Amino acid sequence: METFTARFAAIAKTPGATAFAAALLYAFPASSAEDYPTTAVVDYVYGCMKANGETRRALERCSCSIDVIESILPYDQYEAASAFKSLGLQTGERGVLFRQSAPAKLAITDLKRAQAEAEIRCF
Repeated sequence: METFTARFAAIAKTPGATAFAAALLYAFPASSAEDYPTTAVVDYVYGCMKANGETRRALERCSCSIDVIESILPYDQYEAASAFKSLGLQTGERGVLFRQSAPAKLAITDLKRAQAEAEIRCF
């Protein structure tokens, strides 16, 4: 399957189209494998707004917050930390592995650091 970038790279080779293709590539950069899925971004912003008020200002701050987190943590690390946090809410022995194992602690610590940085930059 031909990507957006590949199609416009081909267009850029035609005379007079270079500036047009460059402008389109700048306006619509290719997404990388590390981009956060839209559902993850929306889920984060929705939860953040519920915790911080459902105002336009909260929307802007929460959107900024997930952007900062995305710039610090690759999506797979964010996803793992979120899973550990969620599964760690289970009571008793079921949740112990997700709360006390070394990988869980490391992932959650990294997420907390990214969230702290987002808090400083956005709120």
